[in-house]
Amino acid sequence: MNIKKVLVVGCGQMGHGIAQVCATGGAQVFMYDVSKANAERGLAKIKDSLTRSVEKGKLDAAKAKAIGDRLSLVDSYEAAQGVDLCIEAAIENIDVKRKIATDLDAIMAPNVILATTTSALPITEVTNKTKHPERTIGTHFHHPPVVMRLVEIVNGYYTKPEVTKAVIEFLAGAGKVPVPCKDYPGFVSSRIGIQMINEGIHTLYEGVSSPENIDAACEHGFNWPMGPLRLADLIGLETILVILDDLAAKMGPRFLPSPLLRQMVAAGRLGQKAGKGFYEYASKR
Repeated sequence: MNIKKVLVVGCGQMGHGIAQVCATGGAQVFMYDVSKANAERGLAKIKDSLTRSVEKGKLDAAKAKAIGDRLSLVDSYEAAQGVDLCIEAAIENIDVKRKIATDLDAIMAPNVILATTTSALPITEVTNKTKHPERTIGTHFHHPPVVMRLVEIVNGYYTKPEVTKAVIEFLAGAGKVPVPCKDYPGFVSSRIGIQMINEGIHTLYEGVSSPENIDAACEHGFNWPMGPLRLADLIGLETILVILDDLAAKMGPRFLPSPLLRQMVAAGRLGQKAGKGFYEYASKR
């Protein structure tokens, strides 16, 4: 099962990066978003990313052009008929993701793989309304997808081994490190990483130290590329809260979010995309 054509549904924070990864892997990529403006912004961000890579000497100009030429926008799922893989990259909301999975399942041929991108939501529950759950799978890309190599490959209850194999081979060919795991709350990386972030927020909430010092302690003490509070701002605090609430409901009180996190989300301090989180981002104002 070779993957040569891909539809990416959702061109926001994760989606446009995933589209770039797939195009870098040699696939023809169709990008769709319910908002045409969002899709256009996503494609523009990819072009900017490719241009910067060429200017920094990280990417050959001819290769950058070839990657860009493999990307195009579509205004409906039907316009992307003939794809081998659909990757849903919508917001971290199970109802939204379930509807997209069901809609794609009704339109796409039975041999088309349907992947849902999530950091913690159960794949089997997201895809339980589809008629062909055996062709569904989870792909947990990490932000930013173009830079971060890990992609967790989450097998749902009905996922066929050949589907898993095809997705792993495709993403490995795109330069990623696919790590298969079971459909269990938090998968591998989220259940560990989210605790790190939450404890960093608790440490701030309890007045132990400042955001800068908490991050510096982790970056230099554990050789992390980014401290927990900067990482939370990058991911988005509302996303962190959704993940923690979901894991706490399923796995117990050790995942209960810090009161400070809930307060900051209510106050609109969502991180980089909002221009303010644990840090201020002047360029986003």
